[in-house]
Amino acid sequence: MRFFASLAIVGFLLGCSDGTTSIPLTEAEQDAQSTEQYTVVRLTSANIGSYDQPARPTKRASLPKTDSWSYVIGAGDILSILVYDHPELNMPAGPDMNAIDNGFLVQSDGTFFYPHIGKVSAAGRSIEAVRNDITQRLRTIIPEPQVVAKVVSYDSQKVVVGGEVETPNHQALTTVPLTLLQAINAAGGYTEEADTARISLQRAGKRYTVDLDGFLKSNYLENNPTLQPGDIVNVPERRVEEAFILGEVDEPDVVDLSEEQISLTQALTYRGGLVHVRSDARGVFVFRGSPQKPTVFQLDTTTPNGWILGTRFTLMEDDVVYVTRSPLIEWNDTISRILPTIIAVNSASDIVN
Repeated sequence: MRFFASLAIVGFLLGCSDGTTSIPLTEAEQDAQSTEQYTVVRLTSANIGSYDQPARPTKRASLPKTDSWSYVIGAGDILSILVYDHPELNMPAGPDMNAIDNGFLVQSDGTFFYPHIGKVSAAGRSIEAVRNDITQRLRTIIPEPQVVAKVVSYDSQKVVVGGEVETPNHQALTTVPLTLLQAINAAGGYTEEADTARISLQRAGKRYTVDLDGFLKSNYLENNPTLQPGDIVNVPERRVEEAFILGEVDEPDVVDLSEEQISLTQALTYRGGLVHVRSDARGVFVFRGSPQKPTVFQLDTTTPNGWILGTRFTLMEDDVVYVTRSPLIEWNDTISRILPTIIAVNSASDIVN
């Protein structure tokens, strides 16, 4: 899509040229070359504020509010039940036995069997509720029983973390709340390709987008939610956003706009700056917009003020920055030179992607 958009803009500008029109530099020439089909805008201190985009805002997550976390037992959990001074009620322990081996497995019907009192309902209850139940029922056979109960294996409630993390996995929920950031860290952290501003969280059949940067950068607590049983977290790959830097620059290439906003001056600096022997500092152009009516921005960098203005011109996805050579060349010459370069750059980009 980036290739066709850039190709369409350049092709359209070529069709608009009569082969003899010089690239406009003055305001008078700018007005003369602006038509119903395309617009030429000379960047000045008077209009640069319109193209100085603020930093990308973080968004507050809109997940439904949940109560404070409280773990409830489920089928598959293993419980440890100990009664002080009554070893006959405790599972025998050997040198190779551990708490899980000695524990009580909650069956698919949500119950487990305990000596002398029979089935104990556990699913959907807290461990304290189960302890109190066993204590009350043991009172009929033991005076003042002292019961200790805990979950020794959490297997009933899990979340899934996948996408652009180092080690996608399943993670069990425990009595300790698990936040989104903790779950991602437990999956090895996110990769360099991750888009932490568009994390997908599926919960109860609905999908929510969570901007984790809103928590990391703006301390929006709702953007680091406590995960719930069955949650599916997917960290997406960062969407490629590129601008093309072409013409008389030291290193014609693309610049990545997906991680941070980049100004025109920054982009030209990243690509080594202008080639002073061949470039015309008056002819720094940015092609932007749809083929139906593209806008051509012109920046004059013959003075330091031009470069300062360039720091306030924020590049957008699919912008084509082109630096002309000296002496000034014709529209058709500009297009004939830019077209093969755009084709080559976008073809390479398509192969990589």
